[in-house]
Parts: sequence; C-alpha cells; structure tokens
Amino acid sequence: MRMAIYPGSFDPLTNGHLDVVQRAAKLFDRVVIAIAKNEDKRPLFTLNERLALVKQAVRHLPGVEADTFDGLLIEYVVDRKAQAVVRGLRAVSDFEFEFQLALMNRKLNENIETIFMMPKDTYTFLSSRIVKEIARLGGDVDAFVPPNVRTALAKKFPGTRTS
Repeated sequence: MRMAIYPGSFDPLTNGHLDVVQRAAKLFDRVVIAIAKNEDKRPLFTLNERLALVKQAVRHLPGVEADTFDGLLIEYVVDRKAQAVVRGLRAVSDFEFEFQLALMNRKLNENIETIFMMPKDTYTFLSSRIVKEIARLGGDVDAFVPPNVRTALAKKFPGTRTS
C-alpha cells in the first residue's frame, strides 16, 4: 500500500488544501493529512478543532484520513510507514522554503520522497492566513473554504459574511 503524508497546520483547511489532497489521493492508496501541533504559530483553532474540521471536510474522500503529530515530520512519516510527503506549492516564493525542508528531510531519511503538487490556478493566491484575515474583517470566505470551515470561522469572527 502506497501512503503519503500531507503535513501542515491547516489553520484553517482551505479549498486549495482540499485540491491537493484530492489529487494526491489519485496517486496514493492512502493519504494522511497530518496536522502539526505548532503552538509557536499561535493558531486560531486548537489542534482538536483543526482535526475535527479536517476530518469532516474529507470524510467523503476514500483513502484519506486526518491525524495530528508533534515533533519531527520525518519521524511521524516513518512511524506511519509512509513512502512520501506531499507538499503544496502555490507560487515560486513557496519553493525555496519547501525545497530546503525537502532536502533536510532527505538528509534525515533518504528513503522518504517529497512530492510537490501545485493547486489549481484558482487557488494559487489562497492561504490560511489570508482566509483568516478576510473572515476577521467581515468578508465572505465561501469560495475559499469548505462549508464546515466557513461555519467555524463565523463562530470565531461573528461578522463574517456568507454568500
């Protein structure tokens, strides 16, 4: 069974993330969305909230599951017996950082491959940070996140508009 890990903070999950997950699911038997416990980023949603939001958003996708991890990604990948890490690239500006991470992961374990996937062009501008800012300022985030995430954002930011 070919398994890939798609790591990130997913604070919150966006339609761009979902696009990458759906395409990765066509290449691998199993895709695990691995939500990082990274309190240094001061997330809007708790780790448990992010896990619940991701699980609900991907429940219709066969072979896709959500989990959390803390510590080195490469150790999590090995523990899960996965063969690859999937990373999304939105723009050239993402590449340098992602390339450094991929090389470091390869140095830590040369048996784990990193696969870079670009989302649809309609999502290349999209980031969790931008979505949170739009919601915080009362904007409409319907086109950017799954419905369950939109509802959760509206609870955090009561002024958030919906279509």
